[in-house]
Amino acid sequence: MQSDLQTPLDLEEITFSHIPVLSQEVITGLNIQPNGHYLDLTVGGGGHSRLILENAEDVKITAVDQDLDALKAAKENLAEFGNRVNFIHSNFANFQFSENTYHGILADLGVSSYHLDNPERGFSFRNTASLDMRMNQTQSLTATDIINEWDEQELANIFFKYGEERLSRKIARRIVEKRPFDTTTELANEIFYSVPPKYRHGRIHPATRIFQALRIAVNNELQVLETLIEKAPLSLIPGGRIAIISFHSLEDRITKHGLRNSELLTVITKKPIIANEQEISENPRSRSAKLRIAEKKILN
Repeated sequence: MQSDLQTPLDLEEITFSHIPVLSQEVITGLNIQPNGHYLDLTVGGGGHSRLILENAEDVKITAVDQDLDALKAAKENLAEFGNRVNFIHSNFANFQFSENTYHGILADLGVSSYHLDNPERGFSFRNTASLDMRMNQTQSLTATDIINEWDEQELANIFFKYGEERLSRKIARRIVEKRPFDTTTELANEIFYSVPPKYRHGRIHPATRIFQALRIAVNNELQVLETLIEKAPLSLIPGGRIAIISFHSLEDRITKHGLRNSELLTVITKKPIIANEQEISENPRSRSAKLRIAEKKILN
């Protein structure tokens, strides 16, 4: 089984993708203004930020990412814009949202193609790697810590809650019996054999949801998203907009209700904006993307 999971990769070819998802929809939705100041909380390779900078004159960007590799890639991609871009290493929860500062805020959630394609980061079981999964490489908690140290009930809970895995208890029990685990493929193989034979060859590998759950737990993604939606509206100027792109139902649910329940915001998108067939054919990652936009109320 292990040989089926591994695909040799040239690490020098793995870079942060500059192909921004739902690019035109984001630009239109944020209503980019000349001399505006925009906050890109997930700058990644700088794809969205570049489009914002090119869309109107004298636009400024505060470009944030918790991944140092992302910031390095963005600095190279956006170097031509000089001091119009300010780079900050932070995540949503720790970022200092100053009041009435930004004309627009963007967050493109989820794991990037870079993280999945780079075996050294441990996000995927396609290649053998240490069980890391940290977006922010300066934090201490890794997937290894969770898999090898958390008790069976805690593991079952995150598999069910974050992975929406109906066999969460069975998988957690097998993991506890067989641990410790050191690598992604060791864990994926054990998950494969922990489920009934008819469940092993479905549409997705049995380990897929477990790896999603581990990534969310390692990076505290859902709680951090809730913090973002709570704090970010304070940073918008009246009439400024926030755009959030999610990639799975858990994120989209939090985004939908968070934007709708904010006393400071008016929701622009009654239904999420999704990619058209042309974009999906050119960028398969966009297939699951959902964009929601809200505007800060102008109070009398």
